[in-house]
Amino acid sequence: MDTVLLVIQFLNGLQLGVLLFLVAAGLTLIFGIMDFINLAHGAFYMIGAYICGTLVVPLEALMPGGGFVLAIILATPLTLVIGYIAEFIVARTLYLRDHLDHVLATFGLILIFDKSVHLIWGVEGMVIQLPSWLAGQVPLTEQITIPSYRLAIISVGLAVAIGLYIMVTKTRVGMLIRAGASNRTMVQALGVNIKVLFALVFATGAAIAGLAGMMIAPITEASIGMGNDVIIAAFVVIIIGGVGSVKGAFVGAMIVGMIDTLGRSYLDQLLKLFMSEANAETAAPALSSMLVYILMASILAVRPQGLFPPKVR
Repeated sequence: MDTVLLVIQFLNGLQLGVLLFLVAAGLTLIFGIMDFINLAHGAFYMIGAYICGTLVVPLEALMPGGGFVLAIILATPLTLVIGYIAEFIVARTLYLRDHLDHVLATFGLILIFDKSVHLIWGVEGMVIQLPSWLAGQVPLTEQITIPSYRLAIISVGLAVAIGLYIMVTKTRVGMLIRAGASNRTMVQALGVNIKVLFALVFATGAAIAGLAGMMIAPITEASIGMGNDVIIAAFVVIIIGGVGSVKGAFVGAMIVGMIDTLGRSYLDQLLKLFMSEANAETAAPALSSMLVYILMASILAVRPQGLFPPKVR
């Protein structure tokens, strides 16, 4: 039974890890290439969830069983467009400004997005129903069954990770992204249209964050401010992995996901070896939530650039 629980918790950690990666991947490129602190990145996580939820019902009526997938396919480019508009109107005017200006402006964007969602969709959360073929269970062994949708989330996250890796390492656009992360001034001096590159990275990051919101919404429901907590975890991920590194974002997300999930499940058992059962059960939840921040502080002390920083950064 302990082995069964461990496998289930491992899959839970993997699911959390891939969702964090989807948010952190775009954020690390925006921060790494543009040197732009985008606190509003989590708002696209929320916007994607609401757009997807709005499209699911009519599309499900047109295509029973396939409405949710089609809604994701349509909502992702719509979130990309919203990300491009936000970059064009707000972010583009701030790249050469101080980081404090970035923080203040993007915090204002959070308030605008939250209020816009409130006005358009109302204060109540939006529940997204899964099709029957994603709402079942998949048997791994005689003792272990896992939800089909959890496998779907993990598969989508890994597919995006592989796609981003190929794009960043094997394509011309990826070469420019890596060059921009290493030396933005030199890339601009070589004649690259840095505005187009920045807009592409910003909008793509928004779309990927929106995809993460779409994937988690059927589990937690879409709600106002749902991206505000995940953006904090995403910043922890990119600091651990290395600012500007997609590989670092993936590794950091997996580490954070596993530590958070396994810590909440097993830390109390470890603490019982050193203290009373009552004290262990009281201390474990608080300490488990601190573990990722303790890890981040330790990595900053030993390796301030992160585990996998971009080369020549």
